[in-house]
Amino acid sequence: MAKEEFDVKIQNIVAFTDLGKAISLERVLEKLENTEYQPEQFPGLIYRMQSPRASALIFSQGKIVCTGTKSVDDMKAAMAKIVSDLRSIGFKIPDNYKPTVENIVASSAIDADLNLDEIAFQLENSEYEPEQFPGLVYRISQPRVAFLLFNSGKIIITGARNNKEIHDALNVFKGNLEEIGVKVKPISQEAAERKKKEMEKLKKKAKPARKK
Repeated sequence: MAKEEFDVKIQNIVAFTDLGKAISLERVLEKLENTEYQPEQFPGLIYRMQSPRASALIFSQGKIVCTGTKSVDDMKAAMAKIVSDLRSIGFKIPDNYKPTVENIVASSAIDADLNLDEIAFQLENSEYEPEQFPGLVYRISQPRVAFLLFNSGKIIITGARNNKEIHDALNVFKGNLEEIGVKVKPISQEAAERKKKEMEKLKKKAKPARKK
């Protein structure tokens, strides 16, 4: 029987680089559009771009944190644009800067109506406090990844640094759920969304009408 693959979509990549060069954030604020800098509130300058769509935090020591892209290629393009724009206003940035992925946020789904209370009771390293957050939090150490699991079957994965870690972590998660009796059948996220909407419609129909 063919192995069922998880439908994974990257939602956000957080990346870091160190330019090895001091940056005058006041000059960046003055010369570049779409920038914000309020040093009394936060030490970094915020720089937003449209193509690719991303945001960056630029620090005076030359460190940059880039967020908002949904592929490694877009992340690299965003970092390259930041460097190009800094060079255009007079900063001499060396060519040997290296962007590093720090965290990938991805989503997936399984075909299941889950009892999160029961799963939290049986699954080690899980937390479920529905009065504070509707999802179950589950952590594994190899790879070091955290999951948010919702009763609709939606899964959010955080902490991975590449696609292999995401798929490896999902397969570990699948095995651990099946060990406690939860059947795991990956489905497309579009199908999961349709199912969620159908369930919401059924719940609304099931609510008793209010007496006038």
